[in-house]
Order: sequence, then C-alpha cells, then structure tokens
Amino acid sequence: MQRALLIALIFLLPASTLAASAPASFSVARSLLAASSSPGNAYRAGISVVITAPVAGDLSVTGGSVVTAAPVHGDELVLAGSISSRARVTGDVRFFGGRINIEEQVGGDIIAFGFSVHDSGRADGSVFIGAIDTSLTNGAIGPVTLYGNTVSLAGDFASDVTVITSGHLTLAASTTILGTLSYEAPEPAAIPASATIIGGVKYTNASYLPDASTSRILALMSIGFFLFVRVLGALILAGLLAGLFPKLAEAIAGRAYTKQPRAILLTMLLGFATLVATPILLILLSLTFVGIGLALLIFFLYALVAFLALLYAGIFLGSVFARRFARRDTMLWHDGVIGMLLLSLISLVPFIGLFAVLLLTTFSAGALLQLFFNFAFPREEQTPEML
Repeated sequence: MQRALLIALIFLLPASTLAASAPASFSVARSLLAASSSPGNAYRAGISVVITAPVAGDLSVTGGSVVTAAPVHGDELVLAGSISSRARVTGDVRFFGGRINIEEQVGGDIIAFGFSVHDSGRADGSVFIGAIDTSLTNGAIGPVTLYGNTVSLAGDFASDVTVITSGHLTLAASTTILGTLSYEAPEPAAIPASATIIGGVKYTNASYLPDASTSRILALMSIGFFLFVRVLGALILAGLLAGLFPKLAEAIAGRAYTKQPRAILLTMLLGFATLVATPILLILLSLTFVGIGLALLIFFLYALVAFLALLYAGIFLGSVFARRFARRDTMLWHDGVIGMLLLSLISLVPFIGLFAVLLLTTFSAGALLQLFFNFAFPREEQTPEML
C-alpha cells in the first residue's frame, strides 16, 4: 500500500524553483499527521492525511481524506476522495476529488474537479471548477468559469463569470459582479433585485432534453442497435450449434427431405401443439401449491425447447441452402449462420414473414421433440448417434 502511494506521489510532483534551494520532505503512512513544518516542497500520501504545520514550498498530497490546516506558501496539489483546505494558500490550488471544501483565501488560481465543490475563500486569481454541485460564497477577483448541474454564487466578483449548467443557476442576495454574467442553462436564473451585475447578463437557452425529431432519431437508432445485436447473437448461436452438433441439424433436415408430406404435417402439428398447450398447462399447475415446483421445471424446459426451435429453424434453412446450391448433405457451421441470416430477413417481411417463421419454428420444435424422445427411449441402435 505504501509503495503504491509513493508511486502516486511521483506523478504528482510539481515543478518548482524552490525545490532546488530547499530540501523536500516525503511522508507516507496509512494515517498521516504532518505536524512538522517543511522548509521546501512537501509530499504526503496516506489513507487519511492531516497537515497541521506550515509548508514553505509546494504541497502535493494524495489519499482518501486530506485536511490542510496550515498555510501553504507555494502551490497546492491534492488528489483525494475528500479534500478540506482550511488555511491560506499563497500560490495556485489544483484539487481533484469527490467532495472539495475550500475555506480560506487562495492567492493564485483555483482549478477543481469533483462531485461537489464549495469555495468560501476568496481567490485572487482565476477560478475554474467542474462539479455536479458547485457553490462560490465569497466571490473572486479573477475571471470565473463553472461547469455543473447546480451552481450557486454569492459575494463580490471583480471580473467576468461564465456558467454552464444542466440544472439551474442561483444568485444570492447582494451578489455583485463587476464584469459580465454569461450562463447557459435550461431555464433563466432567478436573479434577486439586490444583485448588481455591471457588465450585464448574457443568457443562452441550452435545453439538454432532445426535441421531437431528435427523440425519433434516437429511438430509431436504439431499435436498430437492438435488432443488430439480436441478429448477431442469433447468428453466432446458430453457427455454434451447427458446428458442434452437425448430426442433430442433419437429422432435422433429413426429416423434411425423407418423410412424406403427411409426416411433415404431423411434425408441425406436434410442435404447434407443444408451443400452444404448454403455457395452458403451466397456468393449471400454478393453481395448486404442489404443482408450482413442477410448473417451474416445465417452464424452463419449455423456454429451452422454444429457443432451440427458433435457432434450428434458421439452421434448417441453412441446410436447405446447402443442399440446393452447394449440393452437399453434410452440415457446416457457416450453413447455420447463413440460414439464421435468411430467417432474420424473412421475419422482416410483414405478415407473410412472421407466418413463415412460425411454420419453420413449429416444424423444428416437433422434430426436436421426436429426436429427444427417440434418444431417451431408443428403439433403434443408431438413434443415439444423431446427437
């Protein structure tokens, strides 16, 4: 843990001319209390870090929770989950964390990124903050740029203020902005009458909700992506089943080529009756306490058979394609992919396509049930070889 924190410190080292004239100090611990002053740059790391002694140079800290309660005469760089700056910083401040709280004056610029940033100290330089919840309660001397969902301003601002928010902007009473207030938000901010904005207000309506045409485009894109993923998954599964169990695919195709039309019709009726009658049986079994467990087991078996029937409907089409154009009876994995692609294209045809898919699915369901029954209760020695 300490080695990892030390490596993180190396990446946080700022360039400073003071480092050449005064020795730097390094401290790494799980719970670190820095109570000794540092004549040069200071580098601290730990799960919990508390700085109670002044730092003459730059301060770089990384950790889980960081509290600086002593002045920093150089720049301050902190990367932590929770950051609390309770003493004056002469130089610039660069904070990256979850919850950031700046309570005292900053002599330079402020750059902060976090979940929530609260600045009650007055910055002498510029301010750049990006956070979901941002509040400046004591103004700033330099220009201010804020990005967030909710932004609150209070105090005296000596320069321009730029705000981009996806939520709302709030100005406290008696807020003074000597420059221009420019902000983008879904709706205008409620500016109190006691607020003074010398440079005027520039408001840009920025609704982050899509309009009707954009919503339609997004809906079509979502549907198209869903269909693409569904078809791609079906192609992969069909190719795997055809490649791993070619005998089963050939047996289903053989029933369509070798049997009489009456046998094919009976196979389709068996599949149709199974797909229709099983849900009714499940409802009847669920009415009794004893039958709930049996209904649950039958439901999983029914879902498996229906899923396999749909896949083997595409594989059956692939076998038909192979017999018709490639002049071969053996089943290859790419035949399943081609057949499932054809089945997906057929399903896009209104009415007729769905009816054709239903016929193919009922036939494959009936054929699968017959093959599984013959496998479980074989009457011929070669029946188990079909799997």
